[in-house]
Amino acid sequence: MSANQPPPPYGPPHSPYPMTQPPGMAPLATSGQRFVARLLDTLILGVIWTLALAATGALQSAMDDPNDPDIGKTAISAVLTFIVYFGYEGAMLARGGQTLGKKAARIRVAVLADGDVPRGKGWARAAMYALPGIAQPILLGTLFWLLNSLWHLWDKPFQQCLHDKLAKTVVVEAR
Repeated sequence: MSANQPPPPYGPPHSPYPMTQPPGMAPLATSGQRFVARLLDTLILGVIWTLALAATGALQSAMDDPNDPDIGKTAISAVLTFIVYFGYEGAMLARGGQTLGKKAARIRVAVLADGDVPRGKGWARAAMYALPGIAQPILLGTLFWLLNSLWHLWDKPFQQCLHDKLAKTVVVEAR
């Protein structure tokens, strides 16, 4: 490569990621937009959690005896909650690249290679985000969620969380 030639648009040989976004892809979403979207989707998760606690009887058990809640019913509630949330997130991302929170924040998930709607990659992304939540009771799920969600703050150049890296997606402004 001579001094007059521009550098190649891709990273080192064998890099799975281009070093620039595909032409025509919307700008990356800001951390603030992503936070608002996740906050709204977490409210939806809270509704699912409350419904699961009520459906399994764990909520009633905790109200009857707050010092001795039924751990088995609570664990079943956690599994149900995160399976339902996985379905919500996966279906929404596969269909249009947006959950309700992302729609409200005016952002969407896009395939890194071409800016397209994630389709099947949306399910992989949702699995990496939602299913570790099943491990919430042993704190492992909470620690993973925190690390996963904050990853985009230091990731360069595409500000990807771990679930984005798995699915080869980015979060961009919705047009």
